[in-house]
Formats: sequence, C-alpha cells, structure tokens
Amino acid sequence: MRFFAPYLIGISSMLPSALSLADDDTKEVETVSVIGTRQAYQGAFEYKEVPAASQEIDLELIKDAGVLNLSEALDLSATVARQNNFGGLWNSFAIRGFAGDENLPSGFLVNGFNAGRGFGGPRDLVGIERVEVLKGPKAALFGRGEPGGAVNLVTKRPEFEKGGEIRTTVGSWEQLRFETDAQTVLGEDENVGVRLVGFFDDAESFRRTVETKRVGFYPSIAWEASDSTTVNYELEFTRQELPFDRGVVSLNGELGIMPIENFIGEPGDGDIETEVMGHQLEVEHELWDNWTLLTGLGLRDTTFVGFASEPNFEGRQTLFLDGRTLSRFRRFRDFDTEYAVVRAELSGEFSTGTLEHRLIVGADLDRFENDQIILRGRPPSIPDGATLDQLDLDQYLVLDILDPVYGAVPLLELGPNTDRLEVQKAWGIYIQDQIDITEQFQIRLGGRFDDFSQDIDNRRATPVTTTSQSDSRFSPQVGAVYLVNENTSVYATYGEGFRQLTGSDFAGNAFDPNKSESSEIGIKTDLQGFFDSVSGVATLSLFDIQQSNILVFDDRPEASDGFFLRPAGEAESRGIELDINAQFPGNVEFWFSYAFIDAEYTNANPDANFGATIEAGDPLINVPENQLSVQLSKGFTSLGVPAKVGAGVLYVDERLGQTASDFFLPSYTTVRAFAELEASRDITLRVDIDNLFDEEFYTNSFADIWVEPGAPRRFRFTAAFKI
Repeated sequence: MRFFAPYLIGISSMLPSALSLADDDTKEVETVSVIGTRQAYQGAFEYKEVPAASQEIDLELIKDAGVLNLSEALDLSATVARQNNFGGLWNSFAIRGFAGDENLPSGFLVNGFNAGRGFGGPRDLVGIERVEVLKGPKAALFGRGEPGGAVNLVTKRPEFEKGGEIRTTVGSWEQLRFETDAQTVLGEDENVGVRLVGFFDDAESFRRTVETKRVGFYPSIAWEASDSTTVNYELEFTRQELPFDRGVVSLNGELGIMPIENFIGEPGDGDIETEVMGHQLEVEHELWDNWTLLTGLGLRDTTFVGFASEPNFEGRQTLFLDGRTLSRFRRFRDFDTEYAVVRAELSGEFSTGTLEHRLIVGADLDRFENDQIILRGRPPSIPDGATLDQLDLDQYLVLDILDPVYGAVPLLELGPNTDRLEVQKAWGIYIQDQIDITEQFQIRLGGRFDDFSQDIDNRRATPVTTTSQSDSRFSPQVGAVYLVNENTSVYATYGEGFRQLTGSDFAGNAFDPNKSESSEIGIKTDLQGFFDSVSGVATLSLFDIQQSNILVFDDRPEASDGFFLRPAGEAESRGIELDINAQFPGNVEFWFSYAFIDAEYTNANPDANFGATIEAGDPLINVPENQLSVQLSKGFTSLGVPAKVGAGVLYVDERLGQTASDFFLPSYTTVRAFAELEASRDITLRVDIDNLFDEEFYTNSFADIWVEPGAPRRFRFTAAFKI
C-alpha cells in the first residue's frame, strides 16, 4: 500500500472539493451545450455513409461484459486477435490478421492522437468512454499505421454535470480495486467542466508469486470559452508494477503438461516498473456555418525499467534433455520514450453546382524518441550429445517447471546487449472530400502526403554510429457509398498505406517502410428499418489486404557474418465479417461479432526470429481463422427493484503459435456471466464470473516456450456508490 499512498492521497484530496460543489438534485442547473466533441480525422458522417466497417464498444457494453482493460475489450471484436504481449507488459493485437512490430506495443489512438507509442504498460479502461475499432485502410487520413485498421479510445470528458460514482471491487486472487469518476461545473456562467477519474488496483493472480500493483489518474477540463469555441485538456498518469511473465512452456508441442499456475520467471528479479505521463490539449472553433477548425497538441512520456529471467531457445535450452529442467537467460531493460504531436484540421461543407461536398483538410507534425538500454546474461550453448549431469547448472539459471523452487541457483551476471537511441520525425498533410453525386450515390476521395526521417544511434559502437534515412510517401484512398434506402447502404473502398520499420540491415542502411494495399466491400443496415421494435446496426463486410516489406532473416551471402534482417516478406489477409449491435423489446441488448480471416504468407523466406523457413501459404502467427464474440443482457424489475443479468461467449479457433513451425495453440470457448441489482437509488451491487466453466486455454504465444495461459474461473463483486 505504501507504493500507492502518495497517489491515493492526491486523488482523495481533490475529491472533497469537487464533491462539495455538487448541489442537491432539487437545484436547477443551467444546461450547457458542449461543442467540443468532434473527432479528428473522422469528420461528421452517419454510420451508413462511411465506406468502411467499424465497431463502437460503448461504455454500456464495456460494463455489461465486465472488462477492465483494453485487451479484454478488444476480445469483443472478432476482427481483433491477441498477439504476444511481451510478458503481459503491453497491449498487442492484430486487426484483420496483421499486427505491427512485435517488439513494440500495438499502436492505438486516444481521441485521434497516436498514444499507443511507448512503454506505459497495458491500458486500463477506467477513463475510457468507448473503444472504436476502425477497420480498413486509414492511412489516407491517419497516416503511418497498420493496414488492417486502427483502434481509437475515446476518453471520459466533462459533461457539465455535477456528481459521480465510486466503485469498489473485490475478487479472486485477493483483488482489491477502487475506481472514482467525479464531475462538477465551475465559473459564474458554469462554462467550465471538471472531471476527475482514477483507479487503484492491487491483485495477486492464479500464477504463483505473480502480483500486480497499478494506479492511474486522468483529470480533464473543458472550457466553453464562447458560443463558438471549446477548449479541452486531459492528463494521463499511470504507474504500474508488473512481473515479467512469459507464461508456460510446451513439451514436444504439447500444452497442459506444465501446470499453468507455475511461474517460470524469477521472483528475485522484482517487478518491471512502467510509468506514463501524457497531456492532450484540443481547441475546437466554429468558424461559420458548417465549418470548424480543430487544433490539438499531444505530449506523452513513458518509462519501462526492470529485470527479467526468461526461457532460453534451442541450443541453450536444457528442458529438451529431461523434459522438466528449464534453462533461462536474464535481461535488464531501461526504456524511455518521448512523443509529441501537433495537428490542425479544417472541416466543412460546400457546393459546386449540383454536387455537395464534405471536406476535411489537415496537417500534423510529430516526433518520437525511443531510448533503449538492454543488458543481458545467458548460458553457454549445450555441447552436442551432452547430458544434464555433465553441465554446470549454475550457469543455466535452471528451474523445475513441474515443481519450481525459486532462488535456488545464482542469478546470471549481465553484460551489454543494446544501447540505442532512435528518433523518428514526420509531418503530413491530408485531404478528404466526400461528394454527394446524387441523393443516393456518394464517392470519397482522399490522400495523404507524409515526409519522415529516422535516425538511429548505436551507442555500443566505438565511436557511436548513426544510421539515417528519410523518405516521403503518398497514401491514396477512394471509396463509394450507395444508399439503397434510408436504412441500408452498400459500399466499396480501396487504400494504400505504409509503416516505418525500426532498425537497419547488415550494411547499416535503414529498412524501407512496410507497405500495404487494402480493399473492402460491404453492406450496412439500420435494423429499425426491418423491425419496428428493434434498433441498432448491422454490417457485413469482405476485405482483402496485401502487405509487403515484412522483416525476415537475411540469408544472402553478403549478410552471412551475423544475424541480420531485410524487408522481403509478403503476406495477404482475406476475410468476411458480420457485426450486429441491437436493442430488442424488453430491455434486451445484443452484441454479435464474427470474423473469418485467412491470413498467410505469400512468398518463402527465413523467419526473422529463428531463421526457420517460412513457406508460401503458411499462416500468420496468433491469427485464428474463425473468431466469435457474443454478449446478451436483459434489464428488468423484480419486486420493484431494477436489475440486470447477462452473459457472453468468446470462441477463438486454433492459431499458429510459432512462426515457421507446426506448433498450434488449441481453440477455446469461454463463457462469462453477470448479475446486477440496484439495491437503492445510490447503490448498485454486481457480481461477475469470468470463464464460468473453468476451461484451460491459451490466448497467445511467441514460441512453444513462451505461451500465455488464460485465467481459470474468476469471481468479482463490485459495489458502486453514486456521489
């Protein structure tokens, strides 16, 4: 608790002053209209007018599903597949089969800002209003990013109200969690809204010796400076202490032999400490009718520091000698990132003859600095034909995976491994025009020009060497929408994109960017047009994405004196998706998301990590062909007391667990359930059960000895108090 005391005191000291401003319900409060709700890069379009599929996981669905972090929220979208999450220390996911750099967290946006960069730890959802899964080609507006789509988190901002809620959760493995969300209004004209959101979470886990401590504070201020101008400021602070947990190992490709409760790290290493401090400032100004200028500034610093003991691979792995003695190597990491972005966007409507235009024009400038220091100690290679009793096991940092005894062997001494500073700078300008050709037919034309540079300082070299590159790219997008009637539309879209790659080849030259081409067709419908008593939307989409310049092992003769990479891999992802978000009579909420994704390499190359041969047609790692997520809930009144019950199902097909191998993670189905009761006007009680049938399952992996197990059955009890 001492770890959190300074932050809890700070949060609690702010709450009384905020709550003292909250008036009784009987006092009339002047209604203030909030205009600062426009999202950068997205414009103002009805859902059926956008030539791309998307999903909105709103706050009500987040609560019904009982999710607490971003990874759990994205499980609701069948389009998104979990990827190797670096020992549980960041969010990593693939959209429509494609993921980003496996050595960096997956990039996600916060209110349109690229806030996924850096090493701030896994994202908690306490300060999030909704999670948007924006599918398809986005590079024409968002710029450098992933080909499958983008994830955008929309934060909780002041709503010019007074009141709030405090939530207390206790759960399995001694979980203790507190959340607070308080709002008030300031100023004589009540034109300043303040919102204070924070959380504290301390929990053990089903993994032996594994405990996490996390705290976050997310205050925001909205100022309605005039009838036409709104200013929003948000702060993001999160600090986490998390063990580096590589999961479990398989034996001869078989999972379940090693108990999922056994931790294969070393508690003596201590925790990895992560911290993030971020700021967002946005000013929205209505210039004249239907024209708006949105400007913004984002700053985000992250740190990641700590030791970790991790399983060795192949020729240094003693596990292969007796089936239970695991050898490990040890690393110390000290990562520090700084990210800054400024942007401006003008949007509005105009006419040229009989054509109606909705225009978005913008520009952004960003700088990302990634400072990494890694120390490493690892055992020697195992001689051919050696047996376990012929080795000095003190050199191998061994652990019995079936009956672990921690601290039994000395920790390995560390030496230099990586000392690198990478600085990426970029600026871009973009334009999008959606044109109403007729009352039913619209076309979207868009494009973005990016100019970027990259400098990498290798500080291990003597003298220090610097690798630099610069490039410019144009990313086009074209789309069409046909409004069949007032409830249904069909659409098609095509776009190109790119993503910068970190590192350099054997000659010290920076890699060419990863490139992609994406196409999509689909149909969207408003369900109320078919069923008078049903509301909601449904989308059916088909997509095809081709990606090139994927990093693979460089086996050319000129690169044979070391382990180097080159951008030569190619892959394709094709699939079909069906998403339904509906509300039925009787206060019934229904969420359905299904995706079939065929993601595979289209050329042969050596794998970037182990050098094994990837054949054309091999699947991409951690991407299931079939994935399904369903959530159903019903509200009702019993004995005059409002209540709600619900359940959810997640099915994930088998997935490749190690690139260029025949190791697959088995498919799984998990069920969750909840019941909620409004005990009084101000108190709500809730119970959640996750993995109701206690299935043993595995969510993702990097290799057969780095596999993340899912949690067994878990109970949580929550009490929410209105303030």
